[in-house]
Amino acid sequence: MLKYSVFLGNVGSCYDRYCPEYSKPFSLKELFTRATSIEKLDAVDLVTDWEMMSKKSEIKQLLKETGLKVGSLAVDTFANPLYKKGSLSSTDKEVRDRAIEDSKAVIDFASEIGCSIVTLWPGQDGYDYIFAADYIKERQLFADGVEELCKYNPDITITLEYKIKEPRTHSYISTVGATLLMIEKIDLPNLGIALDYGHAALGYETPAEAVAMCKMYGDRLKHIHINDNYRLWDDDMIVGSVHTLEYLEFFYWLKRTGYNGYLVIDQFPYREDGRDAVSESAEWLDALQKVADRIDEEELKSVLAKRDGVASSKYMRKLLFGD
Repeated sequence: MLKYSVFLGNVGSCYDRYCPEYSKPFSLKELFTRATSIEKLDAVDLVTDWEMMSKKSEIKQLLKETGLKVGSLAVDTFANPLYKKGSLSSTDKEVRDRAIEDSKAVIDFASEIGCSIVTLWPGQDGYDYIFAADYIKERQLFADGVEELCKYNPDITITLEYKIKEPRTHSYISTVGATLLMIEKIDLPNLGIALDYGHAALGYETPAEAVAMCKMYGDRLKHIHINDNYRLWDDDMIVGSVHTLEYLEFFYWLKRTGYNGYLVIDQFPYREDGRDAVSESAEWLDALQKVADRIDEEELKSVLAKRDGVASSKYMRKLLFGD
């Protein structure tokens, strides 16, 4: 079985733009305790906004007390209003410099706590209107910034998390193809992709194909965020609750391509108890992997060679329900 992590805040309470608090808030220690109570987890991922970075000593102590590892640290270049018109792609040098400074501080913290992955989700790096962006200039600025961060500490892998839209109507790091092109342009060994299953689904990608492409073009898949949605929005729902069949293909391709990193549960259980919803996702992950492990390579090879929807359907039904 692959290793499981969770974004720490997901075991707590979530809010949206309609309701600022669906349940009571939890302290940092309470969040760690709730994460520890989910036996299938052995790590947490942290979004390192200013508040989290101000609690580095407490985080180190809680990691020691709980025995949890850190799957990755995510740099906050999306919630800070300073980055409302972009972070590494900003045409304002002072803003770009601050984004580099913030990112390097997170890279340093990752090194301190033995975390090997720092993730950039450039949610504000993009545009909203026609004739509102210099696509070449801003993409180049972004590439230059990522290159500087990769060279800052070659022992830390920088992963780019792509998403087709939100909060901008158009993101520069938008699809698996666009991200692989950016990585090819920068061409450094410690640069990869953080594939968010929900983001791939939202962008009308086939997540299993995205895994295959990451393998085909440089073996760049280094981290995975796991959740589910209806493809209309980034709903961040319980794993497997919508795309059950697609998840079977997804796990097959993870196995075929040799992915051995973390599956990071990344969901927003607004009305459900966060700890319980995350635990349910972990159970789904186990169950889906067990079904996918029943795949017979030779039999599937024959099915794939037919390129026939009926044959594929029969095979999926056999996996789920037997002969």
